[in-house]
Amino acid sequence: MAERLVNAGADIIDIGGESTRPYAAEVPEQAEMDRVVPVIERLAQRIEVPISIDTTKATVADAALSAGASMINDISALQMDDQIAAVAVKHRVPVILMHMKGSPRTMQIDPVYDDLISEVRNFLKDAIDRAKKAGIAEDKIIIDPGIGFGKTISHNLQLIERLSALESLKVPILIGSSRKAFIRKILSENRPHELSADQPEVETGTQATIAMAVNNGAHIVRVHNVANTKAMVTMLDAIRNAWE
Repeated sequence: MAERLVNAGADIIDIGGESTRPYAAEVPEQAEMDRVVPVIERLAQRIEVPISIDTTKATVADAALSAGASMINDISALQMDDQIAAVAVKHRVPVILMHMKGSPRTMQIDPVYDDLISEVRNFLKDAIDRAKKAGIAEDKIIIDPGIGFGKTISHNLQLIERLSALESLKVPILIGSSRKAFIRKILSENRPHELSADQPEVETGTQATIAMAVNNGAHIVRVHNVANTKAMVTMLDAIRNAWE
């Protein structure tokens, strides 16, 4: 699968051993390591693009980076394990810092914000400051507003529409909206059953969210259908650069 994604145009492959879906159960540290390290060891020998380890655990990150990964994707923004920043510094790798309200077990239980954009921005600013204080260079920091992580449908839509508010943080912005529940719920209105994640309508909805996100400042997009996304972004860039 990873090799097919690279052939389709993926620039980064993200590997994780613990689900971060709403209400997902925790995976023990050793079990998570057993799931990801052998895959990364084999994959690092077969692909040339960077491999990102999706984990909140320092020991898993350390083992994955030693096995061939070259980025850390931490949905907790360095908060669930206070040693993970030291691992990033040790290996001199980029870190993705994501906004999440609560934890995967609690984040979708009635998430409320007084000022969504300001709260997400301030959280990410604090995360950047925390990372830099731990020794992570600013040019190795990427932020993610956490679409679907402690957000209602309206919150997700507002974040995409106002993504440019995060540009003042002066680090690359990542968006991961692909096949998320808010897309399925919007497109399932007036239908007897909710659309499944792999239905064509959901892919079309996904591409709309990505196009808006890229147009509003996203630098990296985390997707399932790489070929469709690459074609869409290529055309979007061509349109935006038409007068240059």
